[in-house]
Amino acid sequence: MPVSLSVSGHVARITIDRPEVLNALDQEAETQMEAIWQLIEADASVRVVVLTGAGERAFCTGADMRNVDPEQTGLGYWAQSRPAGFGGIALRQTLDVPVIARVNGHAVGGGFEMVLGCDIVVAADEASFGLTEPRVGRLPLDGGMVLLQRQIAHRHALGMLLTGRRIKAAEALAFGLVNEVASRDALDAAVDRWAAEILACAPLSLRAIKQVVRRTAHLPPPEAHALRLPALVAALRSEDSEEGVRAFREKRKPVWQGR
Repeated sequence: MPVSLSVSGHVARITIDRPEVLNALDQEAETQMEAIWQLIEADASVRVVVLTGAGERAFCTGADMRNVDPEQTGLGYWAQSRPAGFGGIALRQTLDVPVIARVNGHAVGGGFEMVLGCDIVVAADEASFGLTEPRVGRLPLDGGMVLLQRQIAHRHALGMLLTGRRIKAAEALAFGLVNEVASRDALDAAVDRWAAEILACAPLSLRAIKQVVRRTAHLPPPEAHALRLPALVAALRSEDSEEGVRAFREKRKPVWQGR
């Protein structure tokens, strides 16, 4: 299978397993990615997701150009409905579970769009990022143009968008695109540390926080604050909200039930 999924200890790990093509996604892989995201959305036991690519060269280099329909024009591709963006994650609005991008190598084109759709980004020293589509006469249609400008400073965003250039992990960290850069040997430990810190929090609280952040970013703060989103209400009514206070008073770690 082009993409693998494993779940253990409330952590779902998704690996794009096409290292021979730098983990580029063909139609089969795209279809499988969408199915996996739907499975995770339906599984309340999953509290954090780690997304990565197989091997050491690439996280994902976008669409597999070898399998592009020669009759497919850029306009035709743009006209197709892909509301969740590249890889089913770039523009996804229905996933309230935190997602960590474990960027083990090149994240360009659609691969970078997937990174932009994640919540936490941990990158290896050698990782690179870029929306290189203009250099082959195309556009970053699956989230890149609309996400990058919202996540980093205007000049940095246009500097990348209008040149198609790649940046290294250190520069991505300086831009605010990455949470942490680690040596390759320390990459997994860094990702596991972030996952552990997420798991230390009440899962329903995190779902509520992510839902509020994702669904209200376009609103003025007073309007955003006034929204009664479903995940927010569920978290406030949860047993875990009582457990957190009780554990604090009893000076122990809380035991989250996710309800």
